[in-house]
Amino acid sequence: MSFSKKKASKYRIAACDWMILKRQKIGSFKLVSELKGDGVEVDMGGLGTRDSFDNKLRQASFRKLFKEEAAKYKLEIPSIAMSGFYAQSFVKRENYKDLVQDCIQTMVGMGAKIAFLPLGVGCDLTKNPEMRPELVKRLKIIGKMASKAGVVIGIETSLDAEGDVKLLSEINSSSIKIYYNFQNPLVAGRDLYKELRILGKKRICQIHCTDTDDVLLPYNKRLDMNKVKNTLDEIGWSGWLVVERSRDKNDPRNVKKNFGTNIDYLKQIFQNETFGY
Repeated sequence: MSFSKKKASKYRIAACDWMILKRQKIGSFKLVSELKGDGVEVDMGGLGTRDSFDNKLRQASFRKLFKEEAAKYKLEIPSIAMSGFYAQSFVKRENYKDLVQDCIQTMVGMGAKIAFLPLGVGCDLTKNPEMRPELVKRLKIIGKMASKAGVVIGIETSLDAEGDVKLLSEINSSSIKIYYNFQNPLVAGRDLYKELRILGKKRICQIHCTDTDDVLLPYNKRLDMNKVKNTLDEIGWSGWLVVERSRDKNDPRNVKKNFGTNIDYLKQIFQNETFGY
């Protein structure tokens, strides 16, 4: 879904609505506009012990309202997130197809082409390799669902880049790609620049362009954002860089400072713009 005037930039900067404390709230667009972002990654809503996501966007009236608000602030909705699966096991949910179909229908209704599916609890293949057959089976199924709808499901895994390449090969669906998160290789001590090259532009659908909560991006000593840009330029990747974390651990709920500073920094690096947060 596109309303932004800045069509020329190959890199666009967005923020996660749930991390700016605006999960499925109309105010996320005004806030991201004030922070000079280009878009909002909209979450499906909470899951927890529910049978389905707490998803307002099933209703046509809410979809209309959200799209009008995005248009008002000239923002895009690049992706729909199933962040509830951070704390849920995708391989233990019997109704996983219903949950993914709900997301796909929301994507179609909102004009988003990418979904974010974190393979969190119970699906960490480095800790639970026995889950692999069932996980691959389910990802093959949702890959077909996504293909039929003309959308892409971006999975976040705990595997290294070579492991992701093998997993994607096993799934064998052009509609399942990697939603890369810088935090994972940084925490594991892996070379994220090398990993970006191994994955290449066709396997990465979108990027969570942040680290753990500790320091803001401009002060992060273990993440060289200029080197990130050079690497992405080299492999020919373009797309959305989504700010998820990298909040100041001493002031984590100061949304404007944390996300404003991070978005401004990314715009300096990737779009040669600055707004001075």
